[in-house]
Amino acid sequence: MTQQPPKVPQAALVGVRNFRDLGGLPTADGRRVREGVLFRSGHLAHATEEDTVFLDALKLHTVFDFRNAADIKLEGPDVTLNGVRNVNLPLSDPADGAGFWTMVREGDLNTLRKLLDEGRAAQRMINSYRTLLTTRLGEHSRMLGAIAEDSSPVLMHCSAGKDRAGLSIAVTLLALGVERDVIEADYLESAAAHRRYKIWRKGGGEDTMSPEVLTLLLPLFDARIEYLAAAFTTIEETWGDSERYLTEGLGFTAPQRERLRERLLTD
Repeated sequence: MTQQPPKVPQAALVGVRNFRDLGGLPTADGRRVREGVLFRSGHLAHATEEDTVFLDALKLHTVFDFRNAADIKLEGPDVTLNGVRNVNLPLSDPADGAGFWTMVREGDLNTLRKLLDEGRAAQRMINSYRTLLTTRLGEHSRMLGAIAEDSSPVLMHCSAGKDRAGLSIAVTLLALGVERDVIEADYLESAAAHRRYKIWRKGGGEDTMSPEVLTLLLPLFDARIEYLAAAFTTIEETWGDSERYLTEGLGFTAPQRERLRERLLTD
């Protein structure tokens, strides 16, 4: 009798944000993502002992950590899971934006206004999705190839499990034949309050986490459809459609795609 994967407990994991199993998502040809083979979350650095027991029970083969060195220095390395291959595959340069995130965490109200007000925060997110899609082809190709060969069950995460992991999950779901509206619906689940990354700000003054500061920061920590839509638009503008993106952009071959589908899909 095949052992069923453990279900996510009714109470959310305490130290791991934005965790979920992608099992059950439908593909265009009527199949579904298997339960217990494809997971996403925020970082695992703060997993509690109980969280770790649960994650161990998933019998993961590989954890893809898309954080960069600056993220890991701030948040800490992932907890150790039994028998898991940990692959650090940074999807942003450690120096890229380091000054920006320092200002986000330490800047005063006037600095944040100049940096984020009048739509600048949301536009930065849109630009980052476009850039990630076009400049990280090698990383996404390596990720898909590894899963197609032997790297499932797999968990993908970044810091919040929203942007770098969200885009990587979207790429994986495209390769599986999941339609755009389903991918978008899963992505938007990261907007739920209980899933969001806990915003950290240095200092203790009255402006540190004032309502205006929170409003300025919200676009950075929110999951908005226009962010993911920017990535889909970039695919269309650059390659014409997702099929050419996968084959020409990522060099993901038809045999690899079939192996990926065999591993992650069920009838």
